Amino acid sequence: MGTSPERRPRREPDTGTPPPADEPGRQRGASRAHRLSARGDGDQAVPREPGRGHRRGRTSTPTRPATVAGRRRRAGLFDGRRPPLTTRPDGDPELDGADDPPDGPDRRRIALAALVAAAAISAVTLVAALLTWAPDGADETGTARPLTAAEADRMAALRVTNLRDVRAGVRVTVGADGARTELVGWVDWARPLVYLDVGGPGAGADRGLVQATASALLVRPDPGALPTPARPPLVPPADRWRMREATGGHGLDAVRDLLIGLGADRVDTPAADGRWLRHDRVGGVPVDVLQATLAPAGDPPPTLWVDADARLHRLTGRLADGTPVTVDLIRADRPTLHPVDALGGRPGQPRALTDDEAARLAALPARLRALGVAAVTVTAPLAPSADLRATGTLDWTSPSAYLTVIEEGSGRRTLRWARPGRVAEIPRSPDGPATPPAPVPAALLAAPARPPGDDLDRLLDAALRASARPPAGDTVRVREDRLDDRTVDVFEMPGGRRLWLDRGGLPRRMELRTGSGVWIRLGLTPGRAAGSGGSSASTSR
Repeated sequence: MGTSPERRPRREPDTGTPPPADEPGRQRGASRAHRLSARGDGDQAVPREPGRGHRRGRTSTPTRPATVAGRRRRAGLFDGRRPPLTTRPDGDPELDGADDPPDGPDRRRIALAALVAAAAISAVTLVAALLTWAPDGADETGTARPLTAAEADRMAALRVTNLRDVRAGVRVTVGADGARTELVGWVDWARPLVYLDVGGPGAGADRGLVQATASALLVRPDPGALPTPARPPLVPPADRWRMREATGGHGLDAVRDLLIGLGADRVDTPAADGRWLRHDRVGGVPVDVLQATLAPAGDPPPTLWVDADARLHRLTGRLADGTPVTVDLIRADRPTLHPVDALGGRPGQPRALTDDEAARLAALPARLRALGVAAVTVTAPLAPSADLRATGTLDWTSPSAYLTVIEEGSGRRTLRWARPGRVAEIPRSPDGPATPPAPVPAALLAAPARPPGDDLDRLLDAALRASARPPAGDTVRVREDRLDDRTVDVFEMPGGRRLWLDRGGLPRRMELRTGSGVWIRLGLTPGRAAGSGGSSASTSR
C-alpha cells in the first residue's frame, strides 16, 4: 500500500546547520535525512543492533526505482576513512556504523587468509605437542600430577567395584615379541575363578585351556591348538584336566594371582603415591590414566585406565618376575562360568532342605546296607605327578573298599584295602590290570593297617561311614544336576563333602574337597561289583 501525503513525514530543509544539542531526536533525524539524501533515496537504512558498532545493511528493493540510475562507488577497505563517532544522550561515544565500508572482495580475502593462518598455527602447535608427549615420561614433561582426593577414592574402590560387577572378559599379554604369551577368557571375582585359553608364540607347553581358583590351577594341554587364542567354550570339556605345579609367581600362576587379586570385599586404603597421567578413551569410554600401587603391593606401581565409576578397563605393569604384562578388561563380556568338576562344577543356589529331601537323606544308611555293594571309580587330581585313577568295589555290609590305584605320570600302581579308620596297601605291577584281582590277595589282608592318610583315604572312609548314620549338621541342597541320564540332587555336608542322590534315594557320586580346593570324586554304580557282569543286589532304577 502507498503512503498518503498526509502521513508522509515532513522533510526538514537542509540548511547545513545541525539542530541544537538539546534536541537529540531532531539531530538524529536530520543526520539520517542528510545521509539518505547523499546516498540516494533508493537505499533504505536498516536500524543498527543496539550496542554494536557495525554498518547498516540495505534492502535490495528501492523505494523509487525511477530515480535510481546507478549506485555510487562505496569506499574501499583501505581508503583511510574512519567511522564517525556520535554522542549518545548519556555522553558515551559509540560507533554509529553508517559509514562502515562494505564486506567487499578484498575484506573477505583478508578474513579468509586470517582463518587459514590461525588453523596453520594450531596444527603446528598440535604436532609439536604430539611429538613431545610420552605416557611414561609424564613426570618429565610436567603433565603428571598427584591424585586428587576424588581420584584417590576411585582407586581405593577399584577392587570392590570389580567384586560388585562379579566378572568380566579378559585379554592378557605376557612378555613381548617371539616370547609373547596371549590369554583370552574371563575372570569371576565372586567365586573366584579364572578360565582362559592360552596361545601366542611363547605359550609352549601351556598352550590349551586353564581353569584356576585362588588355591588350585588346572590345565588341559592341547599342543595342536591354533597359535592365536580364542574365547574358551562356555561349557568346558570334562576330561584331561590336570593339576599344575605351583611356579612361585611365574607364568600362569602369576597371571592367575594378578587377575583374582583385582577383586576384594573391602575398600583399600587410598594410594598415597598415586599419579594422574592423562585423559584417554578405552572402547569409547572416557578414562583417567593413573599410576598407583594396588593391593597386594606391586613394584613398580602399574598404570591403570579407570573410568568415572571406578571401573578398571586396562592395566599395564610387570609380574613378580619382572615380565611385562598388559590386561584388558571387557566389562560387557560377563557370562556365567562353569567350573570343571574338579573345581566344584557349575554354580548353584544353595538352600535349606525340603521335607522330602530330608527324608531321603535320613533313609540313606538303611538303603546302603540293603544295596550291599557298588562298583566305584575315582578321579583325583591330587598333584601334578600324582593324579590318581582308581577302580574297585565298595561293600557297605562289611564295610570295606577294595581298589586298584594308578598314579598317572609315574605309572605306579598299588592295591588298597580300606575299612573305617584303617587302610592297608601293597605295590602292584605297573603293567597289571586296572581292576583289582579277586579274591583279595593274602598279602594285602596281612599288610599292616594305618590311619587314613591322603585325600583318597579320607573320601573312602567317609563313603564307608555313610551306611552307619545319616548326614549330620547343616546339610544344604546345592543344585539339581544330570548324571548318566538321571536327574540328581547335589547335597553338601559340613567338612567339604558332597553327595549326589537320585530321586529314588540311590547315591550316584560322593565328593570331597581337598586342602588345595580341588574336589575328588567317587563315582558309584549301586548293586554292581567291579569286574562283575551281574548285579549282586536288587536295586530300584
